[in-house]
Formats: sequence, structure tokens, C-alpha cells
Amino acid sequence: MSGKMLYVIAGPTASGKTAVAITLARMVNGEVINADSMQVYKGMDIGTAKPTTEERGGIPHHLLDAVNPDEPFSAAQYQRLAKAAIEDIRKRGRVPILVGGTGFYINATVYDTDFSREDGDSAALREYYAALAVEKSAYHIHKLLADRDPQSAAIIHPCNIKRVARALAFCEGTGTLFSSHNENQREKKARVTLPEGIRFIVLDIPRSLLYDRINRRVRVMFDTGLEGEVAGLLAAGYSRDLPSMQGIGYKETVEYITNGAKSDDRVSCMESIAQNTRRYAKRQLTWFRHNAPHAEWLNAEDGAETVARQIMKG
Repeated sequence: MSGKMLYVIAGPTASGKTAVAITLARMVNGEVINADSMQVYKGMDIGTAKPTTEERGGIPHHLLDAVNPDEPFSAAQYQRLAKAAIEDIRKRGRVPILVGGTGFYINATVYDTDFSREDGDSAALREYYAALAVEKSAYHIHKLLADRDPQSAAIIHPCNIKRVARALAFCEGTGTLFSSHNENQREKKARVTLPEGIRFIVLDIPRSLLYDRINRRVRVMFDTGLEGEVAGLLAAGYSRDLPSMQGIGYKETVEYITNGAKSDDRVSCMESIAQNTRRYAKRQLTWFRHNAPHAEWLNAEDGAETVARQIMKG
């Protein structure tokens, strides 16, 4: 992908990406494209911290609510939809701004990943491990990966069934560690230049401030109705075993609701979500440090306006 301008704003959850993107969009006549793997699901708003209509401030957003919670969604699908959105935005004379914390989606779009190649793994093996996750749990197949390839297991979240299944399939199908394959891919990517016209920004803030924001966000989620949102999804027939329902915030709240929703359990549920989110944020930072060699890192501590102006100055 080259040519006209594309801004990419990435970083860990709760680092302020949405506010920066919306502020920047006002400055450059831009539109936002979601790059969060959970915000693509309809009806999953509070637990994914999906920006509300008010928070969007009139700025068009794309790839929010793209599929139902029980529909499969892959990086290849995301890439196709994101590239189409970028082209549409540019045709209308506006500037696309890709925003989110799902690094694999972002890199697939920025570096135009070729998904036509299976890289040695087998679709049948991936399906086998995905089915095994449904039968025995996502954590079961993550344990299998940890036993076989600890390095991969350390950076892939247990709830990311597709990635865990692919890593296991690759190990079994090729006899090579998935982590070794990824290291080779990173070395290749490091030799590739960032396509012309792309500004790749990763936001970072002091760890203590980030964790404080995460803790406050979880409290706000419960204050604004996360329990009701999850109960509504279950009532609508969405299984707790769906990959979407295994996301942080949903898995813990399902457990809390099905166990009787006692007040003491509510506090424990909130603490568990906050802890799992902090761990996820740490993994996101590690991923971007290892897989975004062309990114510019900016401290988001000073707020959206300051960061957006820094990006504009380039």
C-alpha cells in the first residue's frame, strides 16, 4: 500500500488511542477505521470500550459492528475490509486513520500480508485444534502450545483460539516452532521499508498511569451496564464458548452471572477483569516492540491534543 496518506495509531488498551484519533481526524479531515478485534462484533459495546456516538464526535468510524458475535472473523477478512475502507475514504478526498490495539490486523493491512499462503500449516489441523478448544476449553489448547512452544504461548492470549490453533498446527505440520517462524518473519519485515505515505504511531504512557486507567475503565464498564450487556448476549443465544465471548471482560462476567451474581463475586469479577486487562496491555506493548519496526513511539501522557499536534508536525 503506498501513495496517499494513512495514519496508523496503535498501542495498548486504555492508552488513549481513540481520543487521539478523533482529535487528529478533525485536524486532517479524516475518518477512523477500527483495528480492534473485539470491536468488530455487534452488541459488544461496553466490554470492548467501543467509542460511543457521543465520543466519536461526528467523525465517521468504519469496521465497528461488522459481524455478529457468532460469526467467524479472520485477519484476512479484516485486511480486505480495511483496505476497502481506506480506498473509499481516499476517493472521497478524506484521510484514513487506522486505530486499534490488534497488531496482527494492523500489520496485515500496512504490510499487505499475503494470506493466500498457508506457510506450512494445515487448515485441517487448525480446525482440529479449534474444535478441541470448544470441547475442552481455550486454556487446554493454550497449555498444549505452552508445552510445545513456550515462547509463542507467552505472547498469544489463551482466548485467541485462532492464533493458538494456528501456532499448534504450524508446529505439528512443519516440525518447526511457530516462534522461530515468527522470528524469521520479523527479520524479513525489518528489511522491508514502511510503505510511502504511512505514519505508524504507537502510543505509550507510564505503566502506573496505564494500569490506573485500566482499573478505572473496568469500574466504568460495570457502572454503565456490562452485566446487562453480557446477560443480553446470553439471552440472545450466544454461547459462552464462542471466541467472541471468551474475550476479556466477557468471559469473567459470564462466570459471575452464571454463578448467581453475588455482591462479593462482583468485586472479584472486576478485579479479575482489571488484572487480565493489565496483562493484555503488557502483551500488546511487547508485540509492538517486536513486530512494528517502523513505528514511532509517542508518550500519550500529555493528552490527545498534544499528541495529535506532534503527529501533525511529523
